[in-house]
Amino acid sequence: MAGRLTVCPTPIGNVEDLSPRARRALAEADLVACEDTRRAGRLYERLEIPRPRLVSNHEGNEVERARQLVAQIERGARVVLISDAGTPVISDPGFRLVRACIERDLELEVLPGPSAVTTALVASGLPVDHWRFEGFLPRRAGELERVLRSSETVVAFESPRRLPASLTALAALAPDRPAAVCRELTKLHEEVARGTLGDLARRFRDQVKGEIVLVVGPAASSSAAPDIAFAVDALRRLVQSGARPRAAASVVAALTGARANDLYRGLTGRDPRE
Repeated sequence: MAGRLTVCPTPIGNVEDLSPRARRALAEADLVACEDTRRAGRLYERLEIPRPRLVSNHEGNEVERARQLVAQIERGARVVLISDAGTPVISDPGFRLVRACIERDLELEVLPGPSAVTTALVASGLPVDHWRFEGFLPRRAGELERVLRSSETVVAFESPRRLPASLTALAALAPDRPAAVCRELTKLHEEVARGTLGDLARRFRDQVKGEIVLVVGPAASSSAAPDIAFAVDALRRLVQSGARPRAAASVVAALTGARANDLYRGLTGRDPRE
């Protein structure tokens, strides 16, 4: 008799957010596929339930692991899929395993539960009637502009290391756009900072710690012109880090849409042709 795959969300911070149904699935599993077996082991220790066999399921081995796990399910195993935190498959491994189970007509059970995406969306106070999840923020200027052109509220992950630079770049394009930085959701040091992108760029000038979700409100009917003050500030920070002014001005211009000559002039007070 075939087993089943259970997709089981785990807490994004507060272990009390685990539902009784999810706890039962974890306790009854024959096999748990997880991103990091050490983190999964610590979760079982905190829950004080017997730990089944844990196997890694990450970006590097997901294709082969899906084949192995499907074979286990076909032999009757109850396999539970978890990620490090939140709902599996959402910017986390697991899609290939889910698809493989569907293609083989195996039983698939998806449990509702914690997700940083929906938690941040509601906490932001921004419109939720139309929204989309971007995954991690793109790095290229054109892709950032595409995000800001969205007529929907946008939810995206961001690393704490890149948050200041990303906010500066976004604020240079649309300083008055409402947004929220949601940090360490459900954890002891949870923080939800709301304001315009300009406000948030000034507030988060330095690197922060923790898990970050950025929520950006929908675009107005017409796009805003680049904010030169923020673009010049971004240029100044690059130069202070050792970049050459003219080369850095070209990079910031490509990112923000501002003219490189205007940025150079704003930084040095001199005409770049001099």
